[in-house]
Amino acid sequence: MSTNDETPRTPASSTPAVDDAFERRADTPSVPSARDIPRSHLVVRGLQIGLAIAWMLLRYAVLRLGVLVTADDDVVGIRQREHLRGRLLRETLEGLGATFIKLGQVMSTRPDLFSPPIIEELEALQDSLPVFRDARAIVDAELGERAARIVEMDAAPVAAASVAQVHRGRLDDGREIAIKILRPEIRLLAQRDGAILHAFAVVLMATSEAAQHAELVDHLDHFLEGIVSQTDLRIEAENYRRFRKNFRRVKKVRFPEVVEELSGERILVMDFVRGEKVTQAHAQRFPDLARRLREAFLKMCFDDGFLHADLHPGNFVVQDDGTVCIFDVGLTKALSEEALAYYIDFNRCLAFGTTEDFMHHLRTFHHYIEGTVDWDELEKDIAEFAREFRAMSAKELEFRVLIDRVFATGRKHGVRPRPEMTLMMVGLVTAEGIGKQLDPEANSFQEVTNYLIPVLARRGMLSDRAIEEMAAAALAQPA
Repeated sequence: MSTNDETPRTPASSTPAVDDAFERRADTPSVPSARDIPRSHLVVRGLQIGLAIAWMLLRYAVLRLGVLVTADDDVVGIRQREHLRGRLLRETLEGLGATFIKLGQVMSTRPDLFSPPIIEELEALQDSLPVFRDARAIVDAELGERAARIVEMDAAPVAAASVAQVHRGRLDDGREIAIKILRPEIRLLAQRDGAILHAFAVVLMATSEAAQHAELVDHLDHFLEGIVSQTDLRIEAENYRRFRKNFRRVKKVRFPEVVEELSGERILVMDFVRGEKVTQAHAQRFPDLARRLREAFLKMCFDDGFLHADLHPGNFVVQDDGTVCIFDVGLTKALSEEALAYYIDFNRCLAFGTTEDFMHHLRTFHHYIEGTVDWDELEKDIAEFAREFRAMSAKELEFRVLIDRVFATGRKHGVRPRPEMTLMMVGLVTAEGIGKQLDPEANSFQEVTNYLIPVLARRGMLSDRAIEEMAAAALAQPA
């Protein structure tokens, strides 16, 4: 992000209304709200965004003709068109800057809303921007006299992403640290772009029945709130504290310790973690790594109700002793009891439920589809889906394929899973993917089922009939 793109804090005499989601985090006087942005800045940026979207749509209309001419069959053509949409969307988001890059990354965690080819393109978003200068001066200004404790700080960052950049340093007691520094004005820029996107969404909701059915404004609020929450590093520091407490008794899984007295809204100082990327780790050296990663994620979901919502291989490293260190916890989700019950029941249906169980789940947790869905057609699709994956052996089952099919059925019938459930399913797919790289023979589905059974027992969700059905299903399972 160049400094020329930053929006000054000039107060405005009159500005448009902005989405309340942006005010939830603006809880201190030092943080300006989007209402501090001059109307002229909103208009100019709105025109820039509108032109970028128009150019994307024009390119798609032209390039789509080529797909229609060259595609060998309808299935290939549909997939090529979806990849084209995803690629043009990704390029547009990258061109619009930091807020849109983060928006695309959050969107990539929602396979319930977007098809797999679009998700694949969004996952390729490059979250890197030019390094901003004078990082040490920012640290000194933010910390005052306390900055003297940082006796060493590398001029070049080890990472420069869309929201912040990270420098290696050392404290006066010799401790090696990572210093995370927010980009200047990043929150105000996110609020500016968010206000404009919210206005676009409101217009679409008023003019498009499809946008109303998709609850466009609500989903956009969810995306943008996640982005804005990452522009207050006090939230990330609290997340680290909570994860460290939750995992204090778990061996060989750790989270960096925050240096509390040197951390605040715009600066986060913590342990500097050295290790190799999980995707480069060798199964011979760390034979139980895949299992520990899956169990760590399942613990977040089922035991703690507090989920790392930005799980991808880049946010793990393996230390020499095999300890997995997890970081970048700015985006999290605390699960309500209702959301946890929803997710547990859904997994129960996947693990050993019948078509009737799936239908009961939908009627219990998706009241909004009453009167809008053809229940007979939905039940037919679920029965076909259940027959297909029940015919597979447990080792043949892959969560990514299974979940893609579930979400595709949902999109077809207008069934929307809760955002929390989507985050959990994406995390589970990530854990499975890493595990498969380390141990191709791993039976992820069986491991989840084994973890789930005592959870169901504790919650009184295992009846005698359910236990009998589980035993029968296990005996009938192909080898």
